[in-house]
Amino acid sequence: MEIFLLYFLFINILLFILAGYDKYLARKNKRRIPENTLFFLQTIGGTIGLLTAMFFFKHKTSKTSFIVKFLLILLLQVVLIYFMLTQKI
Repeated sequence: MEIFLLYFLFINILLFILAGYDKYLARKNKRRIPENTLFFLQTIGGTIGLLTAMFFFKHKTSKTSFIVKFLLILLLQVVLIYFMLTQKI
């Protein structure tokens, strides 16, 4: 269980930093981190990190398509966790 907590801590910190760096690149009009990279990291456990970065850096908060994709991934994660917790193994 401890290894999972460390993993989630790492992936969320990493995604928070990457989203902040992407915001920095956007302000400098430089090549950005692809959205698919951010979504992949969110999918494998970085939802809290990305959500925190979105609010902290005001990153992609006005881009509707990004928010919709973010929410779809979040919904899938919630459904998956629900089914995992309700299974009687």
